[in-house]
Amino acid sequence: MVEVLRRYFKAWIENDISVLKETFSENTIYIECYGPEYHGLSQILKWFDEWNRHGRVLEWTIKRTIIHEKTLVAEWYFKCYYDGNTDGFDGVTVADFDNDNKIIKLCEFQSKSEHYFPFDE
Repeated sequence: MVEVLRRYFKAWIENDISVLKETFSENTIYIECYGPEYHGLSQILKWFDEWNRHGRVLEWTIKRTIIHEKTLVAEWYFKCYYDGNTDGFDGVTVADFDNDNKIIKLCEFQSKSEHYFPFDE
């Protein structure tokens, strides 16, 4: 499962849409960290193609993973260039896999990567 997610993240860096067909089941659900939701592989392929016309993923690094049965939780850092702006943030993916080791549901959660310490003296 971890290797499937690593290949998927690398596909974004390399703009390789073919990997998505190996990664997701036909009826998958994908929920991005800021709200968009895609139903089915065809919508994910359309989103990938459209997103890569506007931007480029510069880094998507997995920090750690937790596996429970057919569910993978991965903490990561993401950095991209999109419509003239560079941005980065921390995040978490929760991915459920089917018996063919394809993702059937993926949810992302986002956190600011810059932290501050309000009570340090």
